[in-house]
Amino acid sequence: MAKAFASQGDMTEKKTSFVEIGDGLWAFTAEGDPNSGVIIGDESVMVIEAQATPRLAEKVIAEIRKVTDKPISHLVLTHYHAVRVLGASAYGAPEIIMSDAARAMVVERGQEDWDSEFQRFPRLFEGHESIPGLTYPTTTFSDSMTVYLGNRRVDIMHLGRAHTAGDAVVWVPDAEVMFTGDIVEYHSACYCGDGHFADWGETLENIASFDPVSIAPGRGDALIGRAKVAAALESTLDFVESTYRPAARVAARGGSLKEAWDAVREECDPKFSDYAIYEHCLPFNVARAYDEARGIDTPRIWTAQRDIEMWEALQG
Repeated sequence: MAKAFASQGDMTEKKTSFVEIGDGLWAFTAEGDPNSGVIIGDESVMVIEAQATPRLAEKVIAEIRKVTDKPISHLVLTHYHAVRVLGASAYGAPEIIMSDAARAMVVERGQEDWDSEFQRFPRLFEGHESIPGLTYPTTTFSDSMTVYLGNRRVDIMHLGRAHTAGDAVVWVPDAEVMFTGDIVEYHSACYCGDGHFADWGETLENIASFDPVSIAPGRGDALIGRAKVAAALESTLDFVESTYRPAARVAARGGSLKEAWDAVREECDPKFSDYAIYEHCLPFNVARAYDEARGIDTPRIWTAQRDIEMWEALQG
C-alpha cells in the first residue's frame, strides 16, 4: 500500500488544553495541532491565531468564555498560513492584525496555500464549508506596533524571517510572556516549506534576548519557566539546522532532491522522528532547504499540484 501523503491519513482527534502561562495569559494547545493564544486586558481580549475554520475557532472561544466575558477586540495573525487564519470570522474582532509582509503573502499565495493545506491535512479543516473566504487584516505594521488593552501593553513585532518572511511575535511586557507563532515549536516538527533557514537562528536569538519567562509556541505544550523556554529555543534551532545542513551539502555537489531527502532523513530521523507532524513536514522542509541552498531566496508557491509532483519525485 502506498504511503499516505502528508497528513491525509491522520484523522485522530487531539486532546486540547487551555493553560494559564501568565496573569491573564492563556495558551490553547492540542497535542501538536496549531495553538492559539489569549491575552485578557482590562476591558477586552486579544486572540493570537484564528485556527483553520470558524468551527475550530469556536473551541478556542468556548475556553475563553470559561475565564472571561470580556469582548474579543483584537485578533493577531502571526503569519499567512491557512490553518492559522481562515477561522478569523468566528471571533468578530473589529481589529485583525498582520505584518505588511504577511498581508502581501495572502495576496500573492493565499488561495494556493488554502488549496494545498486542505489537501495535505483534511482533519484540520473541520467545518471548512463555513469559511467565508481569505482572511485579510484591518491593520498592518512594518517592524512593530503597540496595542493597549486598557492599561495592558501588548507589543507586536517582526523580529526577522523564519517560518515565513512575515512572521510576527506578540510580547506582553508586564508578564514577560511571548507568543511566537511557528518560529518556535516544542516536540513538534517545524514546518519549513515557506521558511528562511539562513535567518531562522538569528530570529530565535532575537526572541531569546527578551528573556521570556514563558512562551506559547506555534505547536506543542506551553513553555512555562525559563528553563523550558531555553530548551525549546535550542531544540527548534537544532531542528532547523539539522534539516538545512545535509540538504545544502547535497546541493553544493549538484546532487538531486531525492539525495537531499535521504541525507536529511539520515540526520534528522534519529533525533526528531517522534515529533508531532514530523513525517508531514519533512518533504516540504527538504524541498525548501534544497531550493534555498541553490540560491532561491523567496520560497516557491506551493500548490496542490506541486505538492503531489514533489511527493511522487521523493517516493521514486
